[in-house]
Amino acid sequence: MNDTPAFYDPHRIGTLFYPNMNAIATDASQANLTPVALEESKNLLVIIDMQVDFCHQHGSLYIPGAEGDIQRLIAFIYRHAAKISHISCTLDSHLPFQIFHPGWWADETGQNPKPLTAIDQTAVSAGTWHPLANPEHSTTYVAQLEKQAKKQLMIWPYHVLLGGLGNMLDPELWSAVMWHSLARQSQPTWVQKGTVPQTEHYSAIRPEILVPKHPGGEKNEAFLASLRQADKVFIAGEASSHCVLETLQDIVNEFGSTPTSLQKFYVLQDCMSPVQHPAVDFATLTKQKFAEFAQQGLSFINSNDPFPD
Repeated sequence: MNDTPAFYDPHRIGTLFYPNMNAIATDASQANLTPVALEESKNLLVIIDMQVDFCHQHGSLYIPGAEGDIQRLIAFIYRHAAKISHISCTLDSHLPFQIFHPGWWADETGQNPKPLTAIDQTAVSAGTWHPLANPEHSTTYVAQLEKQAKKQLMIWPYHVLLGGLGNMLDPELWSAVMWHSLARQSQPTWVQKGTVPQTEHYSAIRPEILVPKHPGGEKNEAFLASLRQADKVFIAGEASSHCVLETLQDIVNEFGSTPTSLQKFYVLQDCMSPVQHPAVDFATLTKQKFAEFAQQGLSFINSNDPFPD
């Protein structure tokens, strides 16, 4: 399919509006696409955290460039709808009081850290920052991050809060996902992550530090199973420097023992952008890590490249 549906308006990307579900359903019924159940090949598109707070300029953790990423991804969906079997969307989903939000920490005067403050083990040991909840876990957590060569604990602005507008998928992208679901008779999957207060959760596969027996605190085996069952997996989303990168790292860790397994993963590199930070060059760090992933077997393509055979 090369034509875009009549309801699609790229100028609405990055804005809030109520999608016309009747128009979406009518157009989908006229698309004349083969139901997924009648096909043997299973090609999965994974959309990581393309939510309002990340993708709209007024979002609390806006990723510059996200609107263009979404426009290119939507074009990819409509162009290759006949070949995309299933769409899985991850939703970063947080509560107000979590270890990476300002309210969890304070300095000696009781002031909370500003967003984009990095908290390391030295700062905690010196008392520069102290946790207001779960002090033993919080102190150990920061040390574990450094020991496991993860990023330092970053304090983020309050974002993608459950029940709020910022948690939603961009409405124009949501419309494309709904259209694909009806046109191909394929239910979309929603993968919620990030509700465990005691840990960050960038990757779609697992939190930064496992919290055993806590709902959402361990490896997502159901999501991993969907990756294993797919013939090809395409990955897009925000931010390339964090949630996409950590997901790709976990994919390499999970599938890297058989390098040929990594060859079915295709990263839509023009459908993602990095976090911009005044003191950390995440763009360069991301580029370096992606080069390593490519050497290990992941394929990096653009959304307008020919669909892989």
